[in-house]
Amino acid sequence: MRSRTSALNYSKTAMLPPLRISIVSSDAQLTSHLQLRLQSRGYQATGVPYSGGILGLFYSDPPDLLIIDLSADGTAGTTTITALRSDSFFSTIPIIGLVSPAVYDVFPWETSPLDDFVTLPLDFGELFSRIALSFSRIRRIFDNNPLTRLPGNTSIQRAIEDAMGKPLAVCYVDINHFKPYNDAFGFSHGDEVLRMLARIMFNAVRDAGGGFCGHIGGDDFVFVTSLAQVEPLCRTIIDHFDQIVQNLFDEATKRQGYYNGTNRKGEMEKIPLLSIAIAAVPMNSDQIRHVAKVAEVAAELKKLAKEAEGSHYVVDQRKG
Repeated sequence: MRSRTSALNYSKTAMLPPLRISIVSSDAQLTSHLQLRLQSRGYQATGVPYSGGILGLFYSDPPDLLIIDLSADGTAGTTTITALRSDSFFSTIPIIGLVSPAVYDVFPWETSPLDDFVTLPLDFGELFSRIALSFSRIRRIFDNNPLTRLPGNTSIQRAIEDAMGKPLAVCYVDINHFKPYNDAFGFSHGDEVLRMLARIMFNAVRDAGGGFCGHIGGDDFVFVTSLAQVEPLCRTIIDHFDQIVQNLFDEATKRQGYYNGTNRKGEMEKIPLLSIAIAAVPMNSDQIRHVAKVAEVAAELKKLAKEAEGSHYVVDQRKG
């Protein structure tokens, strides 16, 4: 599959924003103090009180690390941790717990999957060291794409292997005419399109009952879903993408359906508006026996999807 340069360019040359840390606590004074100390170290720190909408808040603005106060309301804290860990998008965000020494020996460590903890009252030197170590650890073991935050190739291969022989479909998603759009409108606009598609895909898969979403690189994405959901899900992703894409172009461009840009040969031509192609590979087929075969079949299907004008999906109907 072809690779694009925008995500690579983002990770190597763009100025990355400060790392974001969310503090979940019902203690306003502790939260305020933590915010000030973290901000003094260059982190972007925000306080989040315990509430029923806490996960929704994180969906709209996911943090890079969480500090959860487990000293006042351990039940709410462990419930929040469990909910985050059960979601593929948040499962690898580092979580540091603040624990009272009084409950240290009886705290349910096995059912509260923290990455680290610090006891109260806080030793800020220790807290800063544990935060730094958490970020260092996640960079070593985590392959998420830095732009979209979706799992990368190691996780994608594992998800495809896990889907083998099951009533699931591995779906490859590609943005049509992305390179000329990137060249014409700039990397920042291209990066925003990639983030937009990642969010559309992730939310659609979650709303359809869950599954896996990954970012291969550039404008190539993957999601895994049940065979029963694959066609409705493809239609949902396409509908949402096509609607939002309209906001990227002015009225004149939308009316004519193209803009003037440079093709891969460096020649000026009429470039169609952005659209997507989805290739869905059922994993319970006898012909699918290894990961390379999945990619091979997907490439054939995606070529068919790209031959049509606009956004399209193709599901492999071959048996055996």
